Amino acid sequence: MLKVKSSAAYRIAITYSAAFALAVVLLGAAMYQVADADFRRQQDGLLKQETANLAQEYDEGGLPDIVSAIATREAGSSIKAFGYALFDRSGRRIAGSLDTARPTLGLGAIAFRDPIEGPDSARADSRDLRDGYRLVVARDTEIMEGIDRTIVLLFGGAFVLVIAFGVVGAVMLGGYLQKRLDRISGVARAIMAGDMAQRVPVGARGDEFDAASAALNMMLDRIGQLMENLRQVSSDVAHDLRTPLLRLRNQLEQVGTVEGAAARAIEQGDAVLALFAALLRIAEVEGGGLTRSFVLADVSALTIDIAESFAPAFADGGRRLTWSVAPGIAVLGERELIAQALVNLLDNARLHTPPGTRIEIRLSADDKTARLSVRDDGPGVPVADHARILQRFARGEASRTTPGNGLGLSLVAAVAAAHGGSVAVATNDPGLCVTLTVPKVAA
Repeated sequence: MLKVKSSAAYRIAITYSAAFALAVVLLGAAMYQVADADFRRQQDGLLKQETANLAQEYDEGGLPDIVSAIATREAGSSIKAFGYALFDRSGRRIAGSLDTARPTLGLGAIAFRDPIEGPDSARADSRDLRDGYRLVVARDTEIMEGIDRTIVLLFGGAFVLVIAFGVVGAVMLGGYLQKRLDRISGVARAIMAGDMAQRVPVGARGDEFDAASAALNMMLDRIGQLMENLRQVSSDVAHDLRTPLLRLRNQLEQVGTVEGAAARAIEQGDAVLALFAALLRIAEVEGGGLTRSFVLADVSALTIDIAESFAPAFADGGRRLTWSVAPGIAVLGERELIAQALVNLLDNARLHTPPGTRIEIRLSADDKTARLSVRDDGPGVPVADHARILQRFARGEASRTTPGNGLGLSLVAAVAAAHGGSVAVATNDPGLCVTLTVPKVAA
């Protein structure tokens, strides 16, 4: 019982049932008033019609005809639908069995004496005739009271059924809501206990609970991915920092005894700082706050500028850099980020290809997207590692002996995501092709 009282699901269900019951009560009261008024209007119409008929009898045949008509009506049926009385000028009843005093004119309530039940009330219509006579036609209000009681009993029974069904429905609805919510709570408690693999069950009906469950599962998947990334980053940072820190320590020990040790120590310190700077830059890009500073950027001109500035360095290393750039391609973004992404792709191609390799930059677009790719005909990367090399600290060599920290392509992926795009890694056959795709601004 305590659980029911403290349950929002049951409170919602009971409140809905109570509101529905109140609506039924209000509807029943309104219908009762309308029905009662309509029956009384019909009764008044019948009274007026009967009074008019008898008045016509008097107009056509005088006093004998109306007295005869009243007697005939009272004797003609075992069920007395109407009561009749005819009064003379002095107020004496001269016809009819309706035992009442001479009433006022028009429609109204009168008191009369029932031969069986005693004093009673009725609804009557009174009309004056020629020669000072007053005709009264009445109808016992017991008939209307019986109709009213019938209506009240019918609505009372219907209300009891509504309450019964409402209680059953509230219990069922509250139980259903609580069951669905308990599943979500159970998963949350399991995750808090450390079982990160738990997910909220999603039904096949696709209702609001299923939509909320699917959204929660997506959130949990994202949280799990972020936690895994954090774990991986922590591990990789520790691994990647150990070597430069050991070298830095060794160089510091040699300062003052070995020539050049101070310069090499500074160089190792700069490498550690560069690692942290790259991590902070990736975190800044992935934070999503940079979109407020996005402006229209001419990617075509930017790509040509970077290609022309990098071409001599590639040539000095025995590599050939070419480019094919479609003109007039613009995107909404941050120019420095896009430039950094392209520089990282070029550095990745330069560091991981042998002399004699041909590297090509291609920039093209369709109606909706711009595609910037860097491809080479070098040794490439195994297909199984294509997705992995976009992660932080991913390196193609387990020994990690080549320069770099494995954050270049990770920053490219972060830049693409910040611009609402994506990065794809594919085989160039031979070599590798990395393509950055972002939404294009319509011309």
